Amino acid sequence: MLFNSLAFVAFYLIVTALYFVLPHRYRWILLLSASCYFYMAFVPVYILILGGTIVVDYFAGIWIEKSEGKRRKNFLILSLIANIGVLCVFKYYNFINDNISLLLNNFHYQNPIPYLDIILPIGLSFHTFQAMSYTIEVYRGRTKAERHFGIYSLYVMFYPQLVAGPIERPQNILPQFHTEQRFDYEKMVSGLKLMLWGFFKKLVVADRLSIYVDSVFGHPSSHNGTTVAIASLFFAVQIYCDFSGYTDIAIGCARTMGIDLMKNFNRPYFSKSIKEFWSRWHISLSTWFRDYLYIPLGGNRVPVPRMYLNLLIVFTISGIWHGASYNFVIWGFLHGIFLITASIFDRLKQKWGITYELPGFINITITILLVSVTWIFFRANTFDDAITMLSSLKTFGQTPFTGGINNMAHCLFAISMLFLIEFKMEYFPQALNLVNHPKMWVRYTSIVTLIFIILLFGVFSGGQFIYFQF
Repeated sequence: MLFNSLAFVAFYLIVTALYFVLPHRYRWILLLSASCYFYMAFVPVYILILGGTIVVDYFAGIWIEKSEGKRRKNFLILSLIANIGVLCVFKYYNFINDNISLLLNNFHYQNPIPYLDIILPIGLSFHTFQAMSYTIEVYRGRTKAERHFGIYSLYVMFYPQLVAGPIERPQNILPQFHTEQRFDYEKMVSGLKLMLWGFFKKLVVADRLSIYVDSVFGHPSSHNGTTVAIASLFFAVQIYCDFSGYTDIAIGCARTMGIDLMKNFNRPYFSKSIKEFWSRWHISLSTWFRDYLYIPLGGNRVPVPRMYLNLLIVFTISGIWHGASYNFVIWGFLHGIFLITASIFDRLKQKWGITYELPGFINITITILLVSVTWIFFRANTFDDAITMLSSLKTFGQTPFTGGINNMAHCLFAISMLFLIEFKMEYFPQALNLVNHPKMWVRYTSIVTLIFIILLFGVFSGGQFIYFQF
């Protein structure tokens, strides 16, 4: 079930209404049932896989808490193997098999290992990482093992963030399921406004830009450098609005029920460096890798060369997390290289006593350009397509209005509106927000206007969110 569908609107209204009608002790049953229904709307049978890992991790958490020494660690390993094993089978089995076939073909052997004709369970990487954070946190003694099986199941399956995050920690969300959430008018209104902003990002910006982006990335050899450059910048905005739009809807949806999810985006394209970009982009995943991979590898506590290797490992694995393709590996690897290069320059500046800094808008521009170049590998259908597009950047020509001049005008309007609003939020956060204006007529006029813009300029056939495939 897609957020950008009438079916979801009806589903959300019914579930939220029942949530506040039911006594607190029955709400977990409603939310868990609703989450199961929500997940099964995609591929019903995959609920069994999710249920299997939930059972393993539920008991693993209890056994970890009760055990000591090596036995305690073994239960953690059991949980991690179960989760990573499912992820590897569904997401990486055929990719690994392809590489085995290529290797054997070089020696004129045929690969005897069969391929699996399977569909990737939607949001598998997200709920796998969320489940892993639970057993790791129990192992580290930072949270108690959850004894209520239904509540633990809900922790993994809570429908607003089930398929595309944010990737929550047990310390944040489990206590909220145990606490009775009373109807809060302020939270309800705030949540609905955030959901509306998320729908704007998805329908008006992301899905509108996708018309141009898909046409260029679908036929890379037919386009010159001008079109490729525009498509790359458009995709940078598209994927941001698509993913952060989902996150806004998820956070807003949970907030209307009194449940707070973590912030996942913080206007990343106002970042003045790649390092800052990763502190603003997909925050729940960045902090996950920081806490569970980068720091255990030694983080910043090791010699500088080893620290750089740690960065490279983390960002390369981050690329693999996104998909079983060398394009994603290269995307993650490049971000690691950018971070290492920036760190080297900072150290040299400090050593030579250079204090000069480029103006902020230049640093922002450089960061956007670097990120947009890496997005080419992320979005391109194949490695060859990515190279073709990068090569075409050397040539310039007349820009065809792919998708029509009207669509281009709509794209520029949507980007301008997004930029103006986020610019105000970034640099003038204390300035009066029209949707929160003290005068009721201004508030409601602003909200109605935003709804009108969504209905008028939104693309309602855009399909699923990009990050559902991960």
